[in-house]
Amino acid sequence: MPRCATFITILSLLAACAGEAQSPSYSSSQGSVPAQTDASQPVNSEVAAAEAALAASDWKTAESKLDTWIAAHPTDARALFDAGYVADSQNRLDAAAALYRRAVDADPKSFEATLSLGLLLARQHKAEDARPLLVRATKLDPVPADPAVNPALRARAWRALARIDSDQDPAQASNDLLEALKLTPETADDALLAAEIAKKVGQLDAAETAYRRVLAKDPKSEPANAGLAQLLIQRKQFPEAEAQLHRALEQMPNDPLLSEQLAGVLAVEDKAEALPLLEKLHQAHPEDAATTRMLAEVRSTAGDYAGSDALYLKLLTATPNDAPLLLGHAENLVRQAQYAQAYPVFDKATQADPKSPEAWGGLAFAASRTSQPNMTIHALTMRSQLAPETATTYFLWATAYDTLHQNAQAAAYYHHFLDASAGKFQNEEWQARQRLLVVEKRR
Repeated sequence: MPRCATFITILSLLAACAGEAQSPSYSSSQGSVPAQTDASQPVNSEVAAAEAALAASDWKTAESKLDTWIAAHPTDARALFDAGYVADSQNRLDAAAALYRRAVDADPKSFEATLSLGLLLARQHKAEDARPLLVRATKLDPVPADPAVNPALRARAWRALARIDSDQDPAQASNDLLEALKLTPETADDALLAAEIAKKVGQLDAAETAYRRVLAKDPKSEPANAGLAQLLIQRKQFPEAEAQLHRALEQMPNDPLLSEQLAGVLAVEDKAEALPLLEKLHQAHPEDAATTRMLAEVRSTAGDYAGSDALYLKLLTATPNDAPLLLGHAENLVRQAQYAQAYPVFDKATQADPKSPEAWGGLAFAASRTSQPNMTIHALTMRSQLAPETATTYFLWATAYDTLHQNAQAAAYYHHFLDASAGKFQNEEWQARQRLLVVEKRR
């Protein structure tokens, strides 16, 4: 049966891999915000001593002094923020969040505590909790007022908002980023985020410009190279994507993500270089599911059905109801003439994804080869609701009705097949003409 899903699957894997590489992180906005203390305000000597230890990264001393002070002064916002900073710096995020929150409750106008709590929650992927805090931070003033430092701190709030909003509201994310750029110059992370936002709203030219802006300054930027390649793939500019990835790999030889993208592009272009490249990647990263899937596809395309199927079976042990994996496994069984074994796998694939025309078509083919005409007709009926008929499906309809001695339907579909085939399936065309002589005599 025709292989319909191969390159679609590879393209979806490429998009997924590049998408993972480009998922906005909080690397440019994560971390606690150093205390911006107001020298005009008196500070207790214990807190001052703790802050001196904190400045020296002596977390143990700072924590001990702050714990003692906070036990006696539980609403001291400054001390609570300092204690949150200590916990944050030691990656004790839940403790840091609790302390920052107490600091915010004690002093709702504390820019540092509000921003730090918002950034921390964003890093913990708690966007709904983080967003209102970050919005509030953009409206507060850091203490003390320092034109050399404050704009960068406020820009961090806007950048974090842009990353949060990029998933649900790209237009708002763009506005957030513009606010950040009013305060500080554009960074490479800003350009990458701008590219992702532009892609989400369909502004591919703007996204390409942003990626190339990053690469002009840093040709070794993996996110920019991968993002640009994925954009070219999205446009189906495969030769351009291949050239881009070759240039990137000259800068970063053996980079796994870029190598995987290149292998996928080569596979879509039906170039023999795809197989050895994927074999090399799989050997280096045998547990990488995306690489394994792609290699299974390319092995099958190259005619190594048993080798391909070994990979599909391994993947199915982890995700037994994955419809594309089931489809790939079943197609390999068909190519090895194991029709009885393929039938239940196609059946399971239709249950996993009832809207897959490939799965229903495969089930119809396997049912036909295992002498189940009624199931063939059922599967073809389901498929016909999802995709147009082809010469292959017309032939399956015809032979199923022929087997059931439903002569009028069989004759009609044999004629449909001959019209659609147009000399492409000579053996089946000969069979169709011979059977038409028989079924038309029966009528």
